[in-house]
Amino acid sequence: MSSETGIASGQLIVIAAPSGAGKSSLVNAMLETDPLLALSISHTTRPMRPGEKEAEHYHFVTQDDFRDAADKGEYLEHARVFGHWYGTSRATVAAALDKGQDIILEIDWQGAQQVRQQFPDCCLIFILPPSVEALRERLFKRGQDEPEVIERRMRKARREMAHYHEFDYLIINDQFDQALAELLNITSCMRLRTRRQQRRHKKVLEELLKSP
Repeated sequence: MSSETGIASGQLIVIAAPSGAGKSSLVNAMLETDPLLALSISHTTRPMRPGEKEAEHYHFVTQDDFRDAADKGEYLEHARVFGHWYGTSRATVAAALDKGQDIILEIDWQGAQQVRQQFPDCCLIFILPPSVEALRERLFKRGQDEPEVIERRMRKARREMAHYHEFDYLIINDQFDQALAELLNITSCMRLRTRRQQRRHKKVLEELLKSP
C-alpha cells in the first residue's frame, strides 16, 4: 500500500525538541545502535557551517530552488526557522517507507503537525530538557551562538515546549543513556504493532489461520 495514505511497510518517526535539548545527539546514537533506522536528510536554505557536508547533514539549496520545490508540493513539511527555510522531501520519505525502512524526521512541532495530517500512523516523540537552567547551559556549551542569539533561542524554546502534549511520547533527556534506551524501546514496540506484524509475517499468519 502507498505510504501517501499513511499506511506503509516502514514506520515514520518524528522527533522534535527545543534547540539544546540534545535531540541530535540522541538521534545519532539511535542510528548507530539500530541498523533498521535511517535519518531523512532535510533541505535548507541556511549556509553550510564548518564541518558540515552536503547530503550528510543537509541538502543545501538556494532560496529560489526551495521556493520552487515548495510551490510544486515536493515537501512533506516545511517551515521557516530563524530566517531560514527547512523542508523534508516527500518523494524520498515515501520511497523509503514503501521499501520497509524506518525513517526518522528531525523537525519542529509545526512540521510534526503537517506530517501527521498526511501520515496518521506516524509516531511523534518530543524530547525535553530536565530544566530551563540545563537547557541554557547546553546552549552556551555548544559555543555556536552569541549570548543574544542564545536568549532568542531560549524564548523560542519556551514556546515550543508548550506543545509537548500534542505528541505520542515524551522523553526527558536528563541522563543520556536512559533517554536513549527509552527511545529505542519505543521503536522496538512500534515494530511489534499488529498492523506491522501482519505485513511482516503475512505468510506465517495465513498458514496459521488456514482452514484444516
